[in-house]
Amino acid sequence: MSEEYALPASTTQDELLDLVKTLNNKEDINGILVQLPLPKHLDDKAVIEAIDPSKDVDAFHAVNVGKIMLGEYDFLPCTPAGVMEMLHSYDISVEGKECVVIGRSNIVGKPMGMLLLHENGTVTICHSRTKNLTEVCRRADILVAAVGIPKFVKADMVKDGAVVIDVGMDRDENGKLCGDVDFENVKDKCSFITPVPGGVGPMTISTLMKNTLKACKLQNNIE
Repeated sequence: MSEEYALPASTTQDELLDLVKTLNNKEDINGILVQLPLPKHLDDKAVIEAIDPSKDVDAFHAVNVGKIMLGEYDFLPCTPAGVMEMLHSYDISVEGKECVVIGRSNIVGKPMGMLLLHENGTVTICHSRTKNLTEVCRRADILVAAVGIPKFVKADMVKDGAVVIDVGMDRDENGKLCGDVDFENVKDKCSFITPVPGGVGPMTISTLMKNTLKACKLQNNIE
């Protein structure tokens, strides 16, 4: 069972924080997810930090972020964890591989890099100020695109035989759903590539469910 609180855009910071506090104190609520981004007058960071870390199934709270850095986590951010599960499912080893992540967001880019590092990948995180981006991407055995720009990754940025993971969820010039990778022009160069839609998205949802189940077990001391 789930509860949805679709608040109006006029909701104040105090009203939202009060709701989070109420949910923190409800024993029948095991996981809390705040849909980001929030309206500009609200402080995303303060709202996330108000969530009880044991109910933070998005793994965005500073306590959970710190645990991920140490490799001693209860929950993992849903999209990066979904990517790792996908790699495991296809027996794609990260160890010793050159891994390039395009994007340095707290939601995907940074934790994605850390999870690849935990599995002994050699990780480069690229961003808007990275020099020679095409050359850096072309080194990647595993390339993760999380930049939020439609069809940003072109064929000349991908090494032959690379594994390409597209985290993007964009709209092209015709309004059609697409990813950060120019799929049609890149797919023939790859050993593996994820489509949009139908690739990383379902993995994100399944990981959220997995985190919520784990939160329930932890809160109720269930093995």
